[in-house]
Parts: sequence; C-alpha cells; structure tokens
Amino acid sequence: MLNRIVLIGRLTKDPELRYTPNGKAVAGFTLAVDRPFKNQQGEREADFINIVVWGTQAEHCANYLAKGKLAAVDGRLQIRSYDGQDGQRRWVTEVVADTVRFLSPKDSTANQADSGIMGKEIDFSDDDIPF
Repeated sequence: MLNRIVLIGRLTKDPELRYTPNGKAVAGFTLAVDRPFKNQQGEREADFINIVVWGTQAEHCANYLAKGKLAAVDGRLQIRSYDGQDGQRRWVTEVVADTVRFLSPKDSTANQADSGIMGKEIDFSDDDIPF
C-alpha cells in the first residue's frame, strides 16, 4: 500500500505554530496549488490544501515561510474526524508533511542580487575553455 503526496504551491497565509501539552511543535498552513488546466472561462483554478507539519520542521516553517512564498511538500494524506460543539461529526482532510522545502529566496534583496548576476553576459573566447 502507498499513501504519498508531493505538492508545490504558494502559502495563502503565514504558518500558525502551536505546541502540544507535551511541548511538541506543530504548524499548519494552506498551500494553493494550481491545477494543470484552465476552466471553461479560460481561467486557471487552484486547490487549497491544508498542511500539517511537526517538530523542528514546524518551527522552521513558522520562522522562514510566509504568505505568498513557494514551498514543496512531501507527505501523506490523512483523513480524521471529530465531534463539533453542535454534536455533529466533522471530517478533516489534510496532508501531514514529512518534508517541506523552501523554494522562494530568503528575501527580496537576495533575489535582486542573483538576477543581476544571472542577467549579464560574460565575454570569453575558445582559448579560455580548458577542454
């Protein structure tokens, strides 16, 4: 059997960090993942997927991810239920992350510096190539 999910998308808001009574960190955020096709109106739609991450990785997510940042999540699908205050059974579908990769630059100044380097042409001759 296999339960594996790999997603790449943007955060819809900053991660929410909490701690269990035992002191274990848990963070939650929603990832907006574009669908690979357009609807009948020619617009691209997205799915909004709830992500849960535990431990030190949860703390890293809370410290380094923010709304609009691009992230890759590798994890498993979890469906759980609970009884609401009104006595009705509620179902929650979420991805429990094993790994979260930060795909956006740390800050905008790093992005500007990189784009300046990447955008310049470098002059060299065939004599400069060692092979």
